[in-house]
Amino acid sequence: MGLIHRKEAGDSVARLPSPQSSGDEKASFGDGHGPNILDSPETGLHRGLRSRQITMIAIGGAIGTGLIIGTGSSLAKAGPLSILISYSIVGFIVYMVMCALGEMATYLPIQSGFTGYAARFCDPALGFSLGYTYWFKYIIVTPNQLTAAALVIQYWVPREKVNPGVFIAVFLVAIILFNYLGIKFFGEIEFWLSSVKVLTIVGLLILSLILVLGGGPDHDRKGFRYWKDPGAMKTLYGTGDTGRFLGLWSTFVTATFAYLGTELVGVTVGEAQNPRRVIPRAIKLTFWRIVVFYVLSVLLIGMLVPYDSPRLAFATKKATTGASASPFVVAMIESGISGLPGFLNACILVFVFSAANSDLYIATRTLYGLAKEGNSASIFARTDSRGVPIYSLGLSAAIACIAFLNVADDSRKVFTYFVNLVTIFGLLTWISILVTHIYFVKARQAQGIEKHQLAYTAPFGLPGTYFALGFCIVIAIFKNFDVFIHVPDREGGENFDYINFITGYLGIPLYLGMIFGYKLLKPKSKGWTPMTADLYSGKAAIDREEEEFLANKAAKQGSGRSGGWFYRHFIAWLL
Repeated sequence: MGLIHRKEAGDSVARLPSPQSSGDEKASFGDGHGPNILDSPETGLHRGLRSRQITMIAIGGAIGTGLIIGTGSSLAKAGPLSILISYSIVGFIVYMVMCALGEMATYLPIQSGFTGYAARFCDPALGFSLGYTYWFKYIIVTPNQLTAAALVIQYWVPREKVNPGVFIAVFLVAIILFNYLGIKFFGEIEFWLSSVKVLTIVGLLILSLILVLGGGPDHDRKGFRYWKDPGAMKTLYGTGDTGRFLGLWSTFVTATFAYLGTELVGVTVGEAQNPRRVIPRAIKLTFWRIVVFYVLSVLLIGMLVPYDSPRLAFATKKATTGASASPFVVAMIESGISGLPGFLNACILVFVFSAANSDLYIATRTLYGLAKEGNSASIFARTDSRGVPIYSLGLSAAIACIAFLNVADDSRKVFTYFVNLVTIFGLLTWISILVTHIYFVKARQAQGIEKHQLAYTAPFGLPGTYFALGFCIVIAIFKNFDVFIHVPDREGGENFDYINFITGYLGIPLYLGMIFGYKLLKPKSKGWTPMTADLYSGKAAIDREEEEFLANKAAKQGSGRSGGWFYRHFIAWLL
């Protein structure tokens, strides 16, 4: 078996001898050295995601209601400078997570994704816990997104006329169909949905910049006026520096929720064409997406809307989804623009539907990966002729039916609890990826794999991973600090908010319990040392697959089917 030596992006690979023979390639899960990652026709996924689809999914994958709506509540709670700081710091952490994931995914793009990396490079118990934690997250967030979509529809169709359950049923059937039709169809649908999301965000950024510079109907050049009055940072639960710090810290939860889903690229590696070239490009685009879409968005919103705006306070308290809750709409109204909220609401509906579609995809592939690792019933690893894990899809879709329980009037309160639960599951996922990367780096160093032999390496190395890991742990522990603080006007009059405490921290004992439970049920299972971590099983087959893809691509280019001048200069760079 050989190691990859990267010459140039897109070039064919050169081989270096590995310490294992090709006979070791087919390691089974029960042999004590890792799962079987080679596939039979009944359990294999298809590499049907094209590079343009991966690229656009990477750009638009995490653009959702957390950005276009969630920023409003953070601004009202803590002020413009606070959200700029929190979104920038969490954005840097997310980039570190993506770099860590990219280094492992380009070296060994296996179909079980990062749960497989945890099981092979670190400890099977971590792979087990990470897999189920990630699956729990997405079987919770999928019905949540479906309910959100139904509530957005209420902008045009009140619940008194049509029960939201009708729209939930329509959206659920649609996303099941899109996932059932195969990875090529799913990839194409997500490509266009992500394109709409990107165009919407770009349009909002351009409009916001025009309004900041005084190009709106009011011709008022606002600049940083609101950073002076009412101020850049708002105090919370206190006064002075303490109050400003608590306000700042409270926004980290919203910022974290806004970035959740960025790691979707790590789930798609098993179905991506030429992943060793596509994944690094997707990660580079992730950096610019963070800078442009997130950091620039919160900067402009903080310049357009004062945190004490009556409209912003009404929006964030009276609604949690739809155009009325978006700070962008507040900015338009403040600048004298009317008529756009309806259009923006339609865009939000696309955002939510796209999120529900990709969430069901991730839930399905995560359960499939667990079955491939031997951590779930083998039936969930079975696929049909198009490479769709139909039984995993069926179970995940059935659980999504709990969305019908959220059509009650108090569903907005349920959303808050779901966001709390999903955020801790997301943080635990990032922590697991970062821990796995640390073990991977130590393993490749111990086994003599040099940096230049990898298709991609994390630019900040282990120091960046350790920094991101430490910050994720701190956020996970203190993200619900306000449940321990006496708040006189807290809803219900309770001194201790036990519901937010449970939903905010339930994931931690569940995550640790699965790790230790796995150890108790499988006492022979042990963590891998740098020398025993499995860096080679199945790699030769993946290398051959890459060579065949590159050879076919070279043949097409040699035959002159590489596209016209417009394609080569304006589209091909994205692919």
